[in-house]
Amino acid sequence: MDMLFFDSIDKLGRIVLTTVMVYILVVITTKVSGKRSTSQLNNFDWIVTVMIGSLGASTILLKEIPLIEGFSSILVLYVLQFLVTKYAAISPQFSNVILSEPRIVFYQGQYLPEAMRTERLTRQELECAMRSEGVRSLDDVEAIVFESDAKLTVITKDSNNQDTDSISETLSPLTD
Repeated sequence: MDMLFFDSIDKLGRIVLTTVMVYILVVITTKVSGKRSTSQLNNFDWIVTVMIGSLGASTILLKEIPLIEGFSSILVLYVLQFLVTKYAAISPQFSNVILSEPRIVFYQGQYLPEAMRTERLTRQELECAMRSEGVRSLDDVEAIVFESDAKLTVITKDSNNQDTDSISETLSPLTD
């Protein structure tokens, strides 16, 4: 119980100074790395974000980790994220390995139980997505897509009763 509230002024000073420096590093590298670092996260981006948070906290709180080692590990993660996402943008094969594909989980009035089971989604979650988009009836929905960033996209039927073949053609590759 000795150090429950306070250990030493030196330790507190180190934590405050390290926190400010790690904060500045993360803000600058996030700005330089672009919008992807703060966009809707897919699994890959989420993992990198958690790792950066963990490294930042470790650098701040653990005196055994020198500031330059903490900075280096955070910078390496940002560089790796940049390189991997850059390569994924030009290589569809590589992109398929690291990113999940969108999947249709509801199509033309029908829940797709196999797709829902694979993605571990419930009807309640799909209906919640519909309500959040202001959709009142399943009859108004052309499709619901579970995106690679784990967001549910609700595609409504055309209110002008136009031919929906173009939507079907666009979505059909996603059901494979």
